[in-house]
Amino acid sequence: MKRYLIFAAVGPFFGGLLLLFATTVASGYWTDTNWSEVGKFFVTFAKTLQYSYLFGVVPALTLGAIDDILLHVRKIGPLVRMLTVGAAGFVAGELLHGLRGPDSGVVQFILHGLSGFMPAMISSWLAHKDSESPQAATST
Repeated sequence: MKRYLIFAAVGPFFGGLLLLFATTVASGYWTDTNWSEVGKFFVTFAKTLQYSYLFGVVPALTLGAIDDILLHVRKIGPLVRMLTVGAAGFVAGELLHGLRGPDSGVVQFILHGLSGFMPAMISSWLAHKDSESPQAATST
């Protein structure tokens, strides 16, 4: 159950941040960058964070389910599981975000794919670290 909570809490946060970064790069926002522009970026991120969670929880939980299924396959180690979940996140991010808008190309393909890949990898790593920590013993 903790695995799903980790994916639901971490995935939309980083996914929303990376998706906002990808759209600002595609729009040319970072060509004249100064500290006020960086501040505007983070203010916009804070204002849109609720929508990142609204639309990002279901894909994050789907990736959490894939991670949970792969956890029960004994031959798959943690690194391979993280890379597999990351690859699924890359495909999902590209299909959900990359096919919209007039801009297309290698940079947009990679940036939109990374908006799914990085949250999936971070969430899978955090879930692995949580399952690796010693659990308190209970007496019955």
